Amino acid sequence: MSADALTGWIRAAQRRAALDIALVWSPLALIAGAGGWRLGGTVWATVLLLLGAAVVAMAAARAAGRFDQHWLVRRLDARETGLEDSAGLIFVDAGLNPIQRLQRERIERRIAAIDPEMLADGWSRRRIAIAWAVGTVIVAAILLWPQPRPAPPPLAPAAEGTDAAPGEPRLTGQRVRIVPPAYTGLPPRYSDRLDIRAPTGSRIEWTLAFAPQPSGAALQLVGGQRLPLVVGDEGWVGSLRLDRPALYRVTATGMRGTPQPHRLEPIADTPPQVRAIEPAQGLVLVRPGQRSWRVVFEASDDYAVAPTARLTVTVTQGDGENVRFSERSLIVRGAGTAKRKRFTADLNLAAYGLQEGGDLVAQITIADTRSPQPHIVRGPGVILRWPPKAAELADGLDMMSKRVMPAYFRSQRQIIIDTEALVRERRTLSAEAFLEKSDAIGVDQRLLRLRYGQFVGMEAEETPKPPLPIAETAPPPSDAEPVRKAPFALPSGHSMDDGHNHAPPPEAPVFGSLGDVTAEFGHTHDDSEAATLLDPDTRAMLKLALDQMWQAELNLRSGKPEAALPFENKALDYIKKIQQAERIYLPRVGAQLPPVDMARRMTGKREGIASRSASLTRFAIDDAIPAEAWRTLAGPGRPDLDALDRWIRGNSARIRDPLAVLAAVDAARNAPDSAVARTRLRAQLWTVLTRPPAQIRRRSDGGSLGQRYTKGLR
Repeated sequence: MSADALTGWIRAAQRRAALDIALVWSPLALIAGAGGWRLGGTVWATVLLLLGAAVVAMAAARAAGRFDQHWLVRRLDARETGLEDSAGLIFVDAGLNPIQRLQRERIERRIAAIDPEMLADGWSRRRIAIAWAVGTVIVAAILLWPQPRPAPPPLAPAAEGTDAAPGEPRLTGQRVRIVPPAYTGLPPRYSDRLDIRAPTGSRIEWTLAFAPQPSGAALQLVGGQRLPLVVGDEGWVGSLRLDRPALYRVTATGMRGTPQPHRLEPIADTPPQVRAIEPAQGLVLVRPGQRSWRVVFEASDDYAVAPTARLTVTVTQGDGENVRFSERSLIVRGAGTAKRKRFTADLNLAAYGLQEGGDLVAQITIADTRSPQPHIVRGPGVILRWPPKAAELADGLDMMSKRVMPAYFRSQRQIIIDTEALVRERRTLSAEAFLEKSDAIGVDQRLLRLRYGQFVGMEAEETPKPPLPIAETAPPPSDAEPVRKAPFALPSGHSMDDGHNHAPPPEAPVFGSLGDVTAEFGHTHDDSEAATLLDPDTRAMLKLALDQMWQAELNLRSGKPEAALPFENKALDYIKKIQQAERIYLPRVGAQLPPVDMARRMTGKREGIASRSASLTRFAIDDAIPAEAWRTLAGPGRPDLDALDRWIRGNSARIRDPLAVLAAVDAARNAPDSAVARTRLRAQLWTVLTRPPAQIRRRSDGGSLGQRYTKGLR
């Protein structure tokens, strides 16, 4: 057995001793960390846990330092009598006499038969078990011990400002505890004011003191319920859930005056805000070789955003009005803080079946953590478009230009998508580029309107076009192949002079020209060929669609795509209804009136005939009640304050500060003859009334100089 092998025995003993000490004293570090968390939070817990771990490591290193070469020699000589107290010869290489070298060889053979595990100290099993049992109990007690509730602040002196007669109860102290809903994550707080503004759904707890002590006290909501107070350790206490704005008074038995009202104003939870981060533009095109598409949305909320969101992916296939849609949804997990999260998704284009000429639309739905009904917001949509292939070049003279099938009309749905994308890109475009794109979409809308307009007999607005260039016209026939025209045959039962204006068909019918197709393959019996292809209801609906298209085109050409969107959507609704309508061919006939009752004619009897006199009905406006009260307050009369109070509570959402209006109503009710209260209420009602629409301002005449100039022109 060599000295190097015995050195390995020493290291094994050191590791066992260090691990044994660490297991015995580790619970002490955990106790220190738990105590730090209870006293100072996560920072103190981390600091004390690291300090405890350092102390345990130092103790383990010190225990392992006792195991060295001298310890091994002493342990071998003490436990193995066959070594004859000569174990130290193993570590001596030079200076040995023959007898010592012989003894060293004998010792090496005997040491080789010794198990090194028998030399190291055993595990402190009992100490380890006791240490961990005690440590677990102490850590559990520290973590589970109830958190001591901080002592509430003392009652603040009241500032009611009302004079009290001797012996009349008077408010002397006040304290309000506000406990926000759990979903907000806000801690409870105290307020020394009776005007309260807190999140909707908060629990409001009052602690009030009176002098002298009354027999009863309550919180009286103005125009509402009465909340009795009960006697507590520090005074009169009561609580209320804050759900809607209200005014309240602190009253006590024996009070003669009317205390001033205080405000209960809830802070509504706002819906989350969503914006698209990637791609930066609402509409992007597929890159060559692109296989996936990354979309990133960011959501922010005043309290917290839900950790997951639903991403809706819509894929379109086809063109024109025959577009097919397929929709799929997936759950996306956000990353970031509670108030601001980012949702990222990598979409596989092949998995979603995106093809040439199709669009892939991604739109995310975000929710917040409001309980019990969270706000759900559908964010902006981003579009990935795969443009169709361009037409190939023709041969011969047609190589001068591409022979492209004319886009006779664009889909109304596509026009809506392009308009929405343009609205989202407004901030990234200059004014000239924005107007140019809007005008281009307006041109597409115009072409679509003209296409549908031919079915109601609308004349084209185009001026006569010059002849097409050579590349767009068909090549002239060669001399070897003369053009043979088919003989013109009249329909059965008709002749050239039967009044139906028969004529030979055109040589080359124009694509999309309904009149030419009708003249070639048939004939009509009225002046408007296209008009008879639709029934009157469908034609009327088509005219409504054309009106909406005209309004959309007007706004688009003026650079107002936001104003054009409502008209575009209405036009699409009409088009879808027209597509579902039944196409019929009906000749125009006269109106069929009901037969005249000859027995009743010229008799003078008017039974059953409805009166033709029209009665006027009063036009009801939304703010009739406050308007009537405002007019009444201008004179000596008294308005209906109860009806006004009900109207304000029912329309609080449209009023900027409903509590201020309710306070003015309450003051006018308590002092009906006070001119100050009536004036204040009338001023508050003026802020409630609906503003008249803006009028056209008269242009300035330029002052005296402008008047002289105008007079000189005349």
